[in-house]
Amino acid sequence: MNPRVILITGANGGLGQAIARAFLAESPDNFVWLGVRHRRDAAEKLAADFPQRCEPAELDVTQPEAWRALVERILARQQRLDVLVNNAGFHADSLLAQMPLDAWRGVLATNLDGTFHGCQAVLPAMISQRRGRIVNIASLSALAAPAGQTNYAAAKAGVVALTQSLAKEIARIGITVNAICPGFIETESLVSLDPDARKALALRIPMRRVGRPEEVAAAVRFLAGAEAGYITGATLKVDGGIL
Repeated sequence: MNPRVILITGANGGLGQAIARAFLAESPDNFVWLGVRHRRDAAEKLAADFPQRCEPAELDVTQPEAWRALVERILARQQRLDVLVNNAGFHADSLLAQMPLDAWRGVLATNLDGTFHGCQAVLPAMISQRRGRIVNIASLSALAAPAGQTNYAAAKAGVVALTQSLAKEIARIGITVNAICPGFIETESLVSLDPDARKALALRIPMRRVGRPEEVAAAVRFLAGAEAGYITGATLKVDGGIL
């Protein structure tokens, strides 16, 4: 496989880190840009572990000018951008009747608007190259919306619909756009669960365990690879069989 330039957002978290490592393991010539906003300790450590092969980059995914600046920086240095993984996101759960307006707007801005801005920012380069891969990280909440997540479920459902529509728009150019819907994955959001809660959670999953970040990362790498060249507009669940 030819060496590639990859941009991953939300790259300081456990899932972003696993995705970055999957691409770094794919080829010693791959270069991974680690999009981060607030915390960047894990991204900086990964860059130190792989000198000259990855680099943290400040990126507020809700700001289109921040996207434009980073994409320009990448193209100025490497003249191409092969893969975008829109992984940045967060949730602020609440029943809709009590949901603060900031919680609604913030979750939509990061999860849905951020994906829109990212796709729009990279498309000119990918269209010029007549190749590219975009993988959007959605959520199982997009397909089976739980109570207490009206903002997050709506945002991630929007990501799935955006993926399907954009895939149709640019399929003829050689650019694929796909979404992944992780279920319960061993990341920061599960760290605070006590043993009883973890056991109850596992019983809800047909495989009787939560997923590993590396298992989601493997799906991302597949959809971003040459082997998935005829897959576009797809939504892949990585959920242990819940749906």
